[in-house]
Amino acid sequence: MPSDVRDLLAVQPGHRVKLSDHPADATPGFDGKKRQAVQEVADIGRELADLQERLYAAASEGDRRRVVLVLQGMDTSGKGGTVKHVISHFNPAGCRIRAFKAPTDEERRQHFLWRVDRALPQSGEIGIFDRSHYEDVLVVRVHDLVPEAVWSRRYEQINAWERILAEDGVTWVKVFLHISRDEQRERLLARLDRPDKHWKFSPNDVRERELWPDYRKAYAAVLERCSTEAAPWYLVPADRKWYRNWAVSHLLLAHLRDLDPRYPPGAYDPAEARAALLRA
Repeated sequence: MPSDVRDLLAVQPGHRVKLSDHPADATPGFDGKKRQAVQEVADIGRELADLQERLYAAASEGDRRRVVLVLQGMDTSGKGGTVKHVISHFNPAGCRIRAFKAPTDEERRQHFLWRVDRALPQSGEIGIFDRSHYEDVLVVRVHDLVPEAVWSRRYEQINAWERILAEDGVTWVKVFLHISRDEQRERLLARLDRPDKHWKFSPNDVRERELWPDYRKAYAAVLERCSTEAAPWYLVPADRKWYRNWAVSHLLLAHLRDLDPRYPPGAYDPAEARAALLRA
């Protein structure tokens, strides 16, 4: 694994973000062919599975650590595809997956972080968010759903909440899937070409594309204001699906290696237990 993959993709805290400076078809940290990337991801899958099992096991002895993978991006950027890819590495029993849609009436009556806080993984689990609390400074901002005085305060509220959770054992892996407008158009057209994909298309997708500049501005603000030492953002070019999968897999691997969870020792004498089983 490239030792600097996180450095290559991380949005440095306090730095200005200009999305046009980041080609959506780039492959930072990888200079091989698609076939090589696919094989590399398959090869590291075994280590990811082992690390997940160790994280889950460590929780049985009181280890509070857990991981939250946040996936944000424009429509068709590959959030759902990335979720499927990530799950293929892991035991679903140790994962908690949540796709955040428009808030319900009950959720609207609560603080905007309420529904996300309830979806956080337990100790030892890996949580995967398809969209997240950041919708409340993205869609809400672009569509003017609440006053600017309200959504503008949320950046600092998010930073404080994420920092508290990081101090309590949450490892944040926040990924912005950066897709180009041309690639999005091709993916939307591909959905219309296939009857089995029509359910994934909505006429609203066309209306949302008209707001592309507004969304770009909103995403740039999120990356600038909410990439912190406790919870950095990673900008992953997503025009190439195979690279997207390669990058997210390596980001997860790097963080899980840093955690280095260990299997807890049994609270018994294995030799005595073996003898008891044999006697029985």
